[in-house]
This record gives sequence, C-alpha cells and structure tokens, in this order.
Amino acid sequence: MNRGPAGHVTRSFLRPEPGTAGGCTDGAAGRPPRGASRRFLRTADGVAIDAAYRPRTSASGAPGPSGPSGTPGTPDTSEDLVSEDLVMVLAHGFTGDLERPHVRRAATAFARYAAVVTFSFRGHGASGGHSTVGDREVLDLAAAVRWARELGHTRVVTVGFSMGGSVVLRHAALHPRSEEEQEGRTGAHSDAVVSVSAPARWYYRGTAPMRRLHWLVTRPVGRAVGRYGLRTRIHHRHWDPVPSSPVESVPLIAPTPLLIVHGDRDGYFPVDHPRMLAAASGGHAELWLEPGMGHAENAAGDELLTRIGEWAARQKAPQAGGRGSGRDGRA
Repeated sequence: MNRGPAGHVTRSFLRPEPGTAGGCTDGAAGRPPRGASRRFLRTADGVAIDAAYRPRTSASGAPGPSGPSGTPGTPDTSEDLVSEDLVMVLAHGFTGDLERPHVRRAATAFARYAAVVTFSFRGHGASGGHSTVGDREVLDLAAAVRWARELGHTRVVTVGFSMGGSVVLRHAALHPRSEEEQEGRTGAHSDAVVSVSAPARWYYRGTAPMRRLHWLVTRPVGRAVGRYGLRTRIHHRHWDPVPSSPVESVPLIAPTPLLIVHGDRDGYFPVDHPRMLAAASGGHAELWLEPGMGHAENAAGDELLTRIGEWAARQKAPQAGGRGSGRDGRA
C-alpha cells in the first residue's frame, strides 16, 4: 500500500466485449478504433486490471444541456459537443466493477458525448489483486488512461464516483501533463477531472455507513463479508505510509479543469466534504451541490449524467507546464 511509480500498460490480453463479435483493432493513422474491445491491462506494480472500451454512440434523441443548477438550458444536441478525440474514463466506487448495472448506465450516458473506458479496480470483479481502498488504485486508473491514449484519443476526462472520486483527484495531482508527451497521445495524465461523492479526508467515521465500511475493511470477518458477500477482495495491511488525501491533492490539480459533484442527501459524506474540496482548489474547481441526491453511481440520475457528459465535452486540454511540480510524491 505504499507509494509507487505511475501506472502504465506493460502487457494486455484481448478479450471480446460481452455482446459483441470479438474485439477491435486499433484505428489506422492514430484514429480511435471503431469497435468495442475488452482487455486485461497490467499496472506498474503488476496487477491485472479488467478494462473495456466502447466507442461513442449516435446522439440522436439525446436530451439538451442543463446548467449546474439543474434548470434546462438552450436546446442543443450532443452532436454539437462531441469530438472523436475525447474519451471518458470511468472509475467506479468501492465494491463496484465494470459489469455493475449502475456503472454500465453511466457509461451509456457518457457514450453520447465521447468514447468510454470502464475498468474494475484491483480486488473488484475480474481484476486481480486486493483493494487498498483508494491507495494503489491510482495505478489502476493510470493504466486505464494510458490505454485510452494508446487507442488514439488525445483528450481524456476522468470521472470517479465515491472511492473512484478520491482516486481521480489523487491521480490528477500525481500525473501532470508533461512536455515530453506527444500531442496528447502518450502519458497517463487527465485533461479534465470529475469527482462525484468523494470524501475530502481519510478515516471519516461520522456517519453510520462509513462506520460499517471501516468495520468491513479493518476486521477479518468484515473482509470475509467483503470477499464472499460483496465480491470485493480487500487487502489486510494498513496504509504505510498514509497516501495523500483528496483535499491535499486538489491544490495540485490546476490548471486541469475540475468539477466536484455531491448530493445534499449523501448518507456517507455530508456536504462539508465537497465544500472542503472546492475551498482547497482556491476557486479553480466548479462545485455542483445536487438537491435530493444520495451517494455515488446509484444516486446519479440520467439528467445529472447528461450534464456531466456535456461538461466533459466542453473542456479543453490545459497546456503542459501550467503549474509547478510542488508534489510530495505520495501515491
């Protein structure tokens, strides 16, 4: 669970996407592939990560945009926003995986605006390893982002929910854009970040669901429940060292565009968490507090997912070298 280098794809295994006739081949001349594919990616620390790619779908019949307040905006179609160079990489929450219905629903909504990469974090679904609950998962996301760029996409927006929301923040802080990267087609950096229902700080036990989660993670019987009841294999070791927290990571993300989304009825993390994250950005982050929304993927309605997709499609990639390298190196 200690720190390590950026994740990267060192080996991959082709596996057909369920419901499709085989996998796809990479597009010619650097263009994104036209078909769906599924692969096992290898992270920097050697964990096999189950990942899937789906191309952008037709936008016919897609709803018009809405503003952050949730009020309908000027009628528009997603075809006015889509770009073939854009891909959204979706990071699920704890105990999720890429096959879960709520993850697939979010991917379907985002696919109206961009190609979508989904994957299962370590210890989840068909991926190898054990969950470190937000620590080494940064390497999993880095491998997925690098794969998305290898497929020909030059703009990558990472979208994370709950645990995945903390991971996209930490990943963005630890993986800035580099001058050495080739026109956005290499590297593990993100060009915009969306964090949904994320904690601001570690070890929070202020709600009953979080007290149950800590029991699940820290007790042997809890980890057994996680393995056999929730299909999640949890690492038995405590963090050493403790990784940088989401609120410590946020100040290092600028100038990369950052959107923080949180429900005012979140039963896990109350609204002081998103407000703390937004304050840490020094005015850089955009904050959407969603009335009546609960926690993470299960609570994200189609209208909110549409707005997130539109926000992602409107973002432009920041220039390299836009901020200093004042990172502590923790992962």
